[in-house]
Amino acid sequence: MSIETLRNLAGENWVEPTGPVIDVTDPATGSVIAHQPASTRAEVDAVIEAAAAAFWKWRMTPVPTRAAIMFRYRELVNAAVDELADIIVRENGKTVAEAKGELLRGLQYIEHACAIPELMKGSVSEEIGTAVDIEYIREPLGVFGIIAPFNFPAMIPLYFTWAVACGNTVVIKPSELCPLTTIRLVELALEAGFPPGVVNVALGGPDVVAAIAEHPAVAGVSFVGSSHVAGEVYRMVTAQGKRCQSQGGSKNHLVVTDSAVLERCMPNIVSSMFGNASQRCFAGSNLLVYRNVWDEVMDLFLDRVRALRLGPGTDPETTLGPVISAASRDRLAKAVDDAERAGAEILVDGRGATVEGYENGYWIGPSVVHADPTSPLFTEELFGPVRCVLPVSGLEEAIEIINRSSYGHTAAIYTEYGADAREFRQRVQTGQIGVNIGTPAPIAFYPVGGRKTSLYGSHRGRANDAVDFYTDKKVIVSTWHRSTAEAAVDPAFERPTTP
Repeated sequence: MSIETLRNLAGENWVEPTGPVIDVTDPATGSVIAHQPASTRAEVDAVIEAAAAAFWKWRMTPVPTRAAIMFRYRELVNAAVDELADIIVRENGKTVAEAKGELLRGLQYIEHACAIPELMKGSVSEEIGTAVDIEYIREPLGVFGIIAPFNFPAMIPLYFTWAVACGNTVVIKPSELCPLTTIRLVELALEAGFPPGVVNVALGGPDVVAAIAEHPAVAGVSFVGSSHVAGEVYRMVTAQGKRCQSQGGSKNHLVVTDSAVLERCMPNIVSSMFGNASQRCFAGSNLLVYRNVWDEVMDLFLDRVRALRLGPGTDPETTLGPVISAASRDRLAKAVDDAERAGAEILVDGRGATVEGYENGYWIGPSVVHADPTSPLFTEELFGPVRCVLPVSGLEEAIEIINRSSYGHTAAIYTEYGADAREFRQRVQTGQIGVNIGTPAPIAFYPVGGRKTSLYGSHRGRANDAVDFYTDKKVIVSTWHRSTAEAAVDPAFERPTTP
């Protein structure tokens, strides 16, 4: 199979790399499937300048026209779901079902952006003073950078739909680990009718992020990634007076109470903790179990975990795919090694796992560790199928552990007691709460985001929060010195004629 060479998109020009390239590999095989440019500052500048040149014409394009193009884009993406899912499986390692689930959510993003004629409405108040009116209108701001992570190579790049629906132009920087899906999505955007320069692509590593953040033509940046990098990006962007929506990582806790209906909850718990190879910000990381049901829960949980089938995403029997890179696999194995040396009990050990016929893939099996709640394995984001379990005395201890975390993305409780669920949702300091739902990812027309180090900035991603982020509310206060009645009795008054 030939190795594809990817290119930046600057306006209408797909630009060949002129310098070093970065390999893109298939996580299931370890083989190189594409090369992409390690874009220089000058190359990124050219992409941004193309976006800036296209802004004013696109900003003045009627909103219904922008919506019509978005509708066409939605149909093209929907028709290409099978093709896009194959690309995601090849460059990310997800199962086909997981890839199609991601694309379903991405289509919902586009659908919400199609409602931009309604979402862009302003507001007006008449006679707030004598003959004085006040209103606000929403205005796009210019060029926005969309910095996407590897774990959702379709869904997060599609954040761009809200930006361009609002009248901005964009520069998308996909993860250097998974750029192929973004390239295809952008090709479909051009086919849908977005004019040259509205949607652009800059490929490469962290240097590209800095180049986007620091360019004077860029009005703002939307970022999704680890908390450490999210904080750095937020400080870099906002230090220049620009807007930044920077979503960080997570360490999510699932609480199993003694009223949980285990036979119904357990599939949901395992899916939350190991779906997408645990490489998602909504994944359950730590399972907190009431002591009086600990043995029963562990028996059911560990049986299901051991039944997970490791393999390539192309195999319909696979329930757990590879992690994204050899470095990720090695980091996860080392985290288990360190915990074991510190005295943690390894209940399920996925270190050293292999898959026949795919020996060069990035494999680590599902791993479950009974770890101390102060250990790094319990407190730090792992982003892979290494999960912790811990018995707790009850709701009070569970809430205390959750709120002690430096992250604040998501938490879930499994209970049939409404009072416990209500107390949990009120007291837990996270951006999303699940009640008998371990992965409470909101649908596209609700915002998403966390608290503490899981979100930097005041705008969450998606939905109306995205419209607020990508537009500015310009307030206009006006009065007029001649009323129609006054003009009627003033012979010197002449109404201008329409040309």
